[in-house]
Amino acid sequence: MSKKVLVIGEAREGTLRNVTFEAIAAANIISDGGEVVGVLCGEGQLEEMGKEMIYYGADRVTTVANENLKTYTSDGYGQALQAVIDDESPEGIVMGHTSIGKDITPKLASRLESGLISDATEVVAEDGKIVFTRPIYSGKAFEKKEITDGIIFATIRPNNIPAGQRDDSRMGEVTEKSVEVGNIRTIIKDIIRKSSDGVDLSEAKVIIAGGRGVKSEEGFEPLEQLAEVLGGTVGASRGACDAGYCDYSLQIGQTGKVVTPDLYIACGISGAIQHLAGMSNSKVIVAINKDPEANIFNVADYGIVGDLFDVVPKLIEEIKQMKVNA
Repeated sequence: MSKKVLVIGEAREGTLRNVTFEAIAAANIISDGGEVVGVLCGEGQLEEMGKEMIYYGADRVTTVANENLKTYTSDGYGQALQAVIDDESPEGIVMGHTSIGKDITPKLASRLESGLISDATEVVAEDGKIVFTRPIYSGKAFEKKEITDGIIFATIRPNNIPAGQRDDSRMGEVTEKSVEVGNIRTIIKDIIRKSSDGVDLSEAKVIIAGGRGVKSEEGFEPLEQLAEVLGGTVGASRGACDAGYCDYSLQIGQTGKVVTPDLYIACGISGAIQHLAGMSNSKVIVAINKDPEANIFNVADYGIVGDLFDVVPKLIEEIKQMKVNA
């Protein structure tokens, strides 16, 4: 049975995040041939971003522009999204399992008196039912869930559900909805960004992560060089963050970011269970550690026993040589 599904888009610095396109792909599975409607809140180039959502599979897009939506607050976005949901009366709602998604979707679900399937890594149609797969017990197991009554409301983990093929010939209407957004209890006065430059960790295809084995802030330099030649970004274990080698914005693990890149290279990381909870579902894991008994080797697809300061520079040179010969 076809359904109308809303996709709540998310932008960062005027650019749509990749997880928005992945959410559209999930929505197309859920809709079963029905209508996929994108929703964008904020200021700036909303119409252009709306067209981009259509190129990736949305049928039409509704935008809500308001000065109180310039930066994200749950108060402001909650009012805007609730107004769109009330107008559209969708059978499904999908959003990325991002920091914003984790904050706003439970509040919306509560207002809608709806269930919420969070952090889905797979969405499939089986025998007329929509089945979601999500990790439990810090990624040690997976469960399959479906919503049997009411709105199908879900967030999807970035970099797990492939986005559809972009088609610039797709046509769809982008309309602006006027919503009065007021009574904002949270005021954002300033935003201080301490995150690393380059690719966002949660959406990165390649991550080079360092642990206590990097020994210092300078120890991350070869990791950054390796990330550059591979077109990836740098992450860290909590141990490296606690030691002051890097900022906590790079932390991967149970109390940090959960990532699922195509390639994860762990350098000088022992493999504490809290760290594994944040990266064990990576498609290919390479571990570099001097200790052959390190726990990280238990989840690694490939292991290199050696000093990262010897191994990483050799990897960099080898990759550069391969690019030259390609």
